[in-house]
Amino acid sequence: MPPPQKRVVAIGGGTGLSTLLRGLKRFVSHPTVSVDTHCGEDPCRIAHLAAIVTVTDDGGSSGRLRDDLNILPPGDIRNCMAALSEDEHLLTRLFQFRFPDAAPGENASDLAGHSFGNLFLAAMSQVTGDFAQAVQASSQILAIRGNIYPATNANVTLSAQMDDGTLVHGETNITKSQRSIVELLLHPPDAPPLPETLEALAKADLITLGPGSLYTSLVTNLLVRGIPQAIASSNATRAYVCNLMTQANESLGLTASQHLEKLFAHAGNERIFDYALVNTAPISPELLARYASEGQTPIDPDLDAIRALGVIPIPGDYIHKGSGADYVLRHDYDRVAATLLDLPARQGLSS
Repeated sequence: MPPPQKRVVAIGGGTGLSTLLRGLKRFVSHPTVSVDTHCGEDPCRIAHLAAIVTVTDDGGSSGRLRDDLNILPPGDIRNCMAALSEDEHLLTRLFQFRFPDAAPGENASDLAGHSFGNLFLAAMSQVTGDFAQAVQASSQILAIRGNIYPATNANVTLSAQMDDGTLVHGETNITKSQRSIVELLLHPPDAPPLPETLEALAKADLITLGPGSLYTSLVTNLLVRGIPQAIASSNATRAYVCNLMTQANESLGLTASQHLEKLFAHAGNERIFDYALVNTAPISPELLARYASEGQTPIDPDLDAIRALGVIPIPGDYIHKGSGADYVLRHDYDRVAATLLDLPARQGLSS
């Protein structure tokens, strides 16, 4: 008998969230199939999947469209839409297509650097008059396996107080700063979430946060009014997926438990996690040397300190196996997704 299906909400941004969604997607039935008990080789363990995505990016194609058309940045949402689509479909490849930059000596096109998916979402926003509606309409066109919601429909920006006391404005400037972030601030501070977001959190059986950049992909969602409170009051199993490596500006020198402490502090000290997936598998010396050139090191899995925070650590090997000069260290999304779906329900937790 297949396990009961769950309603899952995944929160985050950047490549971390879209990577996790690829793993969760294989447990969700295809939207065109009315009754589906098996998803390929796996049982359909997810009854409904929702992604809550940060919307604070102000650089690249997303930043240009945000400035030119006064819309929310579409990049992270576009990546999530592609992750939840059928990857072999030509339409998904089209959404991810990026217009090339000009060759040396040639004049750059106005389209240079833009992805088609970003432009499509921008056009849909103009047609529907609402960015969230544009996302839902575009998701139907791609027949994605789930729903995608921006964390807020408000035009929000970021500021960060750095460790030298300075205040840096804008996500791009924050990422480029040479200082470490102490506190992240959202403007306006009372930006509301979508009603659909709160409804999804209230009905969820499993809520995940991460992986992703600690501040600019994860904390940003917790600064939206009502979201940390909705997570804290939910009866769902709540899990944090810890990053594999530290990251410049965001988390250099922070242990796994210190990541949790930063998230708790920005969530108003609400209890928002029951579990934390933490990698304890070794990383190859070649990869360590490559990341060390940027000051990045494996995150220390201080399991006892995690337990002291009231969170149950789930140590394991969560690294995607790969090699080559272009290999980028990332999570094994299939293994992470399966581990998350196997976590006990809240009522099964010991006190």
